[in-house]
Amino acid sequence: MTDELNRINQKVERKNKRSIFTFLIFLVISTAAWFLVKLSENYVTQTTFRLQLEEMPADKWVSSDEQSVKMSLNIDGFHTLRYKMIRDRFVSIPLNEVSFRLENGNIYSFSSQYVAEKVAEKLGINASDITMNDAKIYFTMEVLKSKVVLVVLHSDITTARQYDIYGIPMLDPSSVTIYGPQEVIDTIKTVRTKPLTMNNVSQTFSAIVPLDLLEGKLHSNVKEVKAEVQVEKYTEMDIEVPIQATDSLKLRFFPEMMSVKCLVAMRDYASITSESFKVAVDKQQLKAMQPLLDVSLASWPPTVQILSTRPDKVEYLIVQ
Repeated sequence: MTDELNRINQKVERKNKRSIFTFLIFLVISTAAWFLVKLSENYVTQTTFRLQLEEMPADKWVSSDEQSVKMSLNIDGFHTLRYKMIRDRFVSIPLNEVSFRLENGNIYSFSSQYVAEKVAEKLGINASDITMNDAKIYFTMEVLKSKVVLVVLHSDITTARQYDIYGIPMLDPSSVTIYGPQEVIDTIKTVRTKPLTMNNVSQTFSAIVPLDLLEGKLHSNVKEVKAEVQVEKYTEMDIEVPIQATDSLKLRFFPEMMSVKCLVAMRDYASITSESFKVAVDKQQLKAMQPLLDVSLASWPPTVQILSTRPDKVEYLIVQ
């Protein structure tokens, strides 16, 4: 009798488990179906997006380039979930892509439809699903002062052994027109490039280098320049340069020559002579009839690097 009861209980238990499992399956299916129905329905959501104005004309400045705009989204549940997951509700509007118009004084406007299109692109919906609270977006834009300045290469270039930079790097363009507020423009004499770093260079090279526009304080239609840096192999040269007076007095110096040790580019080695250098004596000391005169190298070729000169003082005689 007991065995029979156990068998009956087991059958009932198995039947109950099947019923619970079937119920759970139907519950999951019905819940999923309910969610699909709800997510397929459209919902109207009020929202705010931050708006960043970019790429304004070089000769103009937007005093407040960030603002908030309100809108309504009429989208289904799937896109509503996607919208809810976006934390950075932010869009950029390049002013060079929109048609803006002058309203009054320094106040400009453009159609808010441009914003709707950017938000739609971000959310993966149609712009027609968005209703903007305002028909126009207003912003203040002022005309900037301008100045033409030279461009200066900011560089950290190291060359291989026995090589060096030959002459001054060439920039194209060598000058640019910059725009900015009057108080900033008045302090600017030149515009530097962003740092150009090169290591172990042994040949001439060119590079495109961005301008340093002071983190947006300056504007320019030119954003970058081409820098051409000539690199040559150098060798050491010793040369004797006559010490001569340039006034009407006839002087004889002791010693009569200045010894110059320098680095010369191999391409120029044959053309560098003593006539490429000029030595100057201190005329004030000469007028004071001091027994020793200071001497120094007054000029030399711009591509030559002076290592040392001697002597730094000379004796002299006035020849009658």
